[in-house]
Amino acid sequence: MAKLVSPLAPAAFPTLLPIAGVRLASGAVGVRYSGRTDVFLAELAAGTTVAGVYTKSLTRSAPVDWCRDAQKGGTARAIVVNSGNSNAFTGKAGWASVERTATAAAALLGCKPSEVFIASTGVIGEPLPDHKITDGLPAIAQTLADDAWQAAAEAIMTTDTFPKAATATATIDGVAVRINGICKGSGMIAPDMATMLGFLFTDAAISADALQALLAPASDKSFNCITVDSDTSTSDTVVLCATGKAGNAAITDAADPRAESFRAALEAVCTDLAQQLARDGEGAQKFVTVDVDGAVSDASAKVVALAIANSPLVKTAIAGEDANWGRVVMAVGKAGQPADRDKLSIWFGGYSVAHEGQRVEGYDEAPINAHMQGKEVHLKVDLGLGSGTARVWTCDLTHGYIDINGSYRS
Repeated sequence: MAKLVSPLAPAAFPTLLPIAGVRLASGAVGVRYSGRTDVFLAELAAGTTVAGVYTKSLTRSAPVDWCRDAQKGGTARAIVVNSGNSNAFTGKAGWASVERTATAAAALLGCKPSEVFIASTGVIGEPLPDHKITDGLPAIAQTLADDAWQAAAEAIMTTDTFPKAATATATIDGVAVRINGICKGSGMIAPDMATMLGFLFTDAAISADALQALLAPASDKSFNCITVDSDTSTSDTVVLCATGKAGNAAITDAADPRAESFRAALEAVCTDLAQQLARDGEGAQKFVTVDVDGAVSDASAKVVALAIANSPLVKTAIAGEDANWGRVVMAVGKAGQPADRDKLSIWFGGYSVAHEGQRVEGYDEAPINAHMQGKEVHLKVDLGLGSGTARVWTCDLTHGYIDINGSYRS
């Protein structure tokens, strides 16, 4: 049976132009799925610098540990990703599997294993049949091309209903540079670094240290501001590779004013991808933006916003198209952050429903109900305590989430 595409999906896959120094390929090797691609290979030009952010999970996967070690070298020549099996909770065998895959890719592409970044996504706790990947890599490498972005995005999907990609351009010293990104994620999504697999590529010349200093805050403002189900994956990985082929004078310090255009473009790509993850939340029917103002700090506002966005009661009320602001009051109160009941104000779709600790008398429910029936829901809270603000994105919680996760291994 064909998988139903999320009603919140973009109208079409975006047009991603080639990135000089990057070639992509995908193939079907049968790691777990049949009749679809499940391996993605990226070949990167010599001298490509790399940055990454990874899950904070204490039960993280072997590929995450490998990438964290590999990143210390500052360069990348290849990325190999499989879907269907996360190679997590697989003991020493998991590390050996990663090592074999990296060694095979390195031999194929003429680089060191430590320059090969590995990621896996799928079922936890099952041994990865990595021989299927290593046996299939030579044929996959034969199809490397500079325009295979959609095929690469499709190969890393698990419960995703659509492939996710974004692109933006920037200018450094008058030189145009491009950023392309693909990612996957639909469930087990909670902001604890990136909550997904994401691969970003640019032709800009930027040192590894500067690249890291640009990626980390971009992730905080995007991937760390989404949640589907409050669960942090064992495999979360975001890697940013810079080939240096655009020809700009290299940026070696993220504080360099010449980096500002790139910083803005990177944040735009990351935010676009992050929102696509929330729009593809398992079973999602509504995309939800939660704004919190008036907190004692931005950090405090973000905790409150995530408490609201993660609340099953809030999310199911939204699924039921019920502007139940009492659920929001509950979520604010449990967040563990400074809050004053008598200063709290709440809006749905821009319509005030509660002000300074009590219901707005006689508010008109008709426009609010109309807003709740749409595919995009906006919820705002003002704590009335300070100037701290935060915005996070989530989705509603429907029975579809249960249907997907109740049969995930079968």
